[in-house]
Amino acid sequence: MKRFRANVTIPKDAGWLIPGLQVKRWFALILFGAVLMTIGILILIDIKPIFYTMEFIRRIANTVSTEWLAFAICMFGAAIFFKGWQKTNLSILDLGDEKGDNSLLENLYRRRKLNRGPKIVAVGGGTGLSMLLKGIKHITNNITAVVTVGDDGGSSGRLREEMGILPPGDIRNCIAALADDEDLVTKLFQYRFKTGEGLEGHSFGNLFLTALCSITGDMVRAVKESSNVLSIRGRVLPATLDDMKLVAEMEDGRIIKGESNIPEAHGRIKRLFTDPKHCKALEDVIAAIKDADLIILGPGSLYTSVIPNLLVDEISQEIVKSKAKKIYVCNIMTQPGETDGYAVSDHVKALMQHANSRRIVDAVLVNDYLPANMAQKYQQAGSYPVKLDRSNLKKLGITLCSKKLIEDSKEGLVRHSSHRVARAILYWYKKVLRDGYGCFSIEECEEEKQECNV
Repeated sequence: MKRFRANVTIPKDAGWLIPGLQVKRWFALILFGAVLMTIGILILIDIKPIFYTMEFIRRIANTVSTEWLAFAICMFGAAIFFKGWQKTNLSILDLGDEKGDNSLLENLYRRRKLNRGPKIVAVGGGTGLSMLLKGIKHITNNITAVVTVGDDGGSSGRLREEMGILPPGDIRNCIAALADDEDLVTKLFQYRFKTGEGLEGHSFGNLFLTALCSITGDMVRAVKESSNVLSIRGRVLPATLDDMKLVAEMEDGRIIKGESNIPEAHGRIKRLFTDPKHCKALEDVIAAIKDADLIILGPGSLYTSVIPNLLVDEISQEIVKSKAKKIYVCNIMTQPGETDGYAVSDHVKALMQHANSRRIVDAVLVNDYLPANMAQKYQQAGSYPVKLDRSNLKKLGITLCSKKLIEDSKEGLVRHSSHRVARAILYWYKKVLRDGYGCFSIEECEEEKQECNV
């Protein structure tokens, strides 16, 4: 027995009957072509009852000789046969770059299924976006990850300062997330040097992207070539090619420059803006948003990973105008120096404020489960669970969706599970398309429907 999806098993040989594999049609074409070829040959050697069939054909086409008619039918059958053979080979050989130990049938099913998945645009940065992509890549191949380029710390910051390129760190993480997790090249791409003068702290992927950017003269092309090396599903795009730097105005009047310096300021952020003020969005990003079925914001650092993308005016405007379904994945814990004391509605308000529109998202996905033995390190670092304030979300007109989104942890760690987040988003998306509303919790009770004004 082979397993293709949750709770569904089918016999191995019967798997070839699954709709959508785009193989059965070509097998049928091969069979039809073979039948015609056989008929043509039998006509030539005058074998009954084909002879009587030929008599009927002769009456219809009495002006055409038997030899020419037989030749035409034989050639037509051969053409159909070889067309079917060609298409079958293309469908199967197209899986040559699939990795893993799965059978040909499983690879074929997965490829065809994922190619028909929804067109998703995921907007963010940092570890949150790469976490999301690890789950989303099992839902669809039609993924566009839009990555912030405001990072100025660590290896990315050093390369940005020394080489004058866009920070490659978040881009590298997203490329790796969309690749095969067990592939050796992917592990090499994520390898970080622990020693070596000038190398310590750098990751191989960052250096690889930097070198490709220098060779091609274009970060977008460098990212594309890197993606080809790892055979990723979907694509990764920087939000802008401009040298964008983040600037925060704090509520106490201070102006903090630099993405890495904002959390260290330990104040409440009033607003975030960029230097230069107006950055131009990448054309491919705008095209992807216009074509999207589903747009996902977050999870990730609210002010240094998610909102920076919305500060590129064209991006926020296109998301607002888009008819795609839009959902924000809220952080589970507050982030010291960025979202201290924030509730779920405060996260949503910040998105609306910086996008200058209440239509930036339709729904917010939140975690509704916390471990009883939550690790003390969170409280020691000043990080607390994000408070869920349903009434304020209702006033904002935002649909609330709650599920257990964290990984199971004996140590009491609170981390998003990529597969749980992806499944929850897909369930919400399908529920909206089917029922016209998408709110849900574990109980999915009538009370929730009333709260969502259904």
